[in-house]
Amino acid sequence: MPQPVPFQTVLAALRDDSRPFPPRYLHEFSDLTPENLQALLETWPAVSVARKRSLLEDLETLHEADTLVSFDVLAKPLLRDADPQVRAAAIRLLWECEDTDLIPAFIEILERDSDSQVQATAATALGQFIYLGELEEISQALLQQVEEHLLEAVNNQTNAVLVRRRALEALGASSRPEIPALIEAAYDRPGPDWKISALFAMGRSGDTRWEKLVLANLRASNDEIRLEAVRAAGELELTSARASLLDALEDEEDADIRREIIWALSKIGGPGIQERLLELLDAEEDEDEADFLEEALDNLAFTESLFPFGMFSFEPKEEDDDDQRARQN
Repeated sequence: MPQPVPFQTVLAALRDDSRPFPPRYLHEFSDLTPENLQALLETWPAVSVARKRSLLEDLETLHEADTLVSFDVLAKPLLRDADPQVRAAAIRLLWECEDTDLIPAFIEILERDSDSQVQATAATALGQFIYLGELEEISQALLQQVEEHLLEAVNNQTNAVLVRRRALEALGASSRPEIPALIEAAYDRPGPDWKISALFAMGRSGDTRWEKLVLANLRASNDEIRLEAVRAAGELELTSARASLLDALEDEEDADIRREIIWALSKIGGPGIQERLLELLDAEEDEDEADFLEEALDNLAFTESLFPFGMFSFEPKEEDDDDQRARQN
């Protein structure tokens, strides 16, 4: 962790467009004290829009790489920034924040923001609270509030398509009975975009009813459809996808999809996966890719510690007529 520097030095560097902003200062925006937040907000109008955008982009990258930093204190007041790219970046910095006080703010942005990209980003952020509600970590009243506003966003024909799609994706984790029909309708729409969102929602649902549709798209010609199908197979832990995903590792050319295949296999577990990932690791020369493979192997070990292979490998007993009548009675 870099040594702290006087925050006024950080702010001076932020205002100075003649020099690149020093990356070592980025950590100073984590867990801002009230005094430093106030100083930043007073300085913010003097910072160029380009510098604001690049700063938040760098903070997003740092947040993804370092789980110990938190930019929630910074991001919350920036939800009202004049620049839509700043507002969207602020929402993304809050995607993992579980503070329910954000729900009204995200709903207002979803329904009232002047920029559809920002609205769509808010819809995605609300998906976090759907998931928390399904885990009973927020009240049912709050969960219902989020669901109702997202359902309205999906069904509002005047909304931009991207906003409606992101709202559907956010609803994927909801157990409300009307959600599967919305996902099916999206899947059946012409063009790839709605199908991509439907597959994303399927993966979030935890519902294996979508198994056949997910499997049918593992070798889709459209890269984005294929990627979401692979991701959904992993999220749903579809053992029926294992062989197809192992085969896909042999000829998949897209690096992002290849990573998704590896991660999906680490979530599914079962025979042949550890051996294949170890082979890939042994042959890998790129350090970042090797690190990723090691993470996947760690995740595979976790998966198989929870569900040892063979634990559920049994054939259900066929019932004769007497068995069926006894069960019905």
